[in-house]
Amino acid sequence: MAAVAITQAFAGITLRGSSAGKVATTPISAKAHFGGVRALGKSAFARTAKAQRLQIRAEAEGESAPEAPAAPVASTDEGDAPRPRARGRGRGRGRGKPEGDGFTENVVQVQRVTKVTKGGSNMSFRATVVVGDGAGKVGVGCAKAREVQVAVTKAAADARKTMVTVPIAKGASFPHRVTVKGSGGAVVMLRPAGPGTGVIAGGACRTVLELAGYKNCFAKQLGSSNPLNNARAVVKGLAEMRTYKQVASERDMTVEELFAA
Repeated sequence: MAAVAITQAFAGITLRGSSAGKVATTPISAKAHFGGVRALGKSAFARTAKAQRLQIRAEAEGESAPEAPAAPVASTDEGDAPRPRARGRGRGRGRGKPEGDGFTENVVQVQRVTKVTKGGSNMSFRATVVVGDGAGKVGVGCAKAREVQVAVTKAAADARKTMVTVPIAKGASFPHRVTVKGSGGAVVMLRPAGPGTGVIAGGACRTVLELAGYKNCFAKQLGSSNPLNNARAVVKGLAEMRTYKQVASERDMTVEELFAA
């Protein structure tokens, strides 16, 4: 009996077999090609059919899915350009960064405090902030709040209210030496220095002197080590200083008459 050729196409798979008579003299071989990889056996049909069904389903879902709206094109007109966000006085304040009013803020201390009441303990934060413009104006503020950022904001506002103008002599130093006694046992010694010396001080004293605009000076904490009391003592000592011109103007004299007297 003539050889019978059987060709079956199912889901892109070609099955070829040959037999002679009623009894097949050659075993039927199946060949399946999927993704460039050759697979043999009956399981190849099931895997390939499932993959093709998933592919058809994905194509159908892609056709039925709505197209995403196009993104708006940014206008190149200067009038429509977005304005830069203005920096406020609330959250996001960095340490030692200048604000919009020309003053620089520096956080000296943030301390957790607790108030004991009849109903229990109320925890809050106390912030000490020094504000200055580097040209003779400086202030120290202290405030408490439930959150750190709120306490820093309130302390900065308090420092601006208590800001004083301090004298800066030739060489960015003190006009004369002074030893001031502050509250809480704080005693601070301030001494002028020559050009090139730098600010030789530590703790809160250094922060106050740098923000006030001094470049060459000495400062020493002789009493308490509390940052708030020392900072306020330095501001008090700087406010007490007077230059020769200020003293002469207060006495209705010239500088030459002041030295001659």
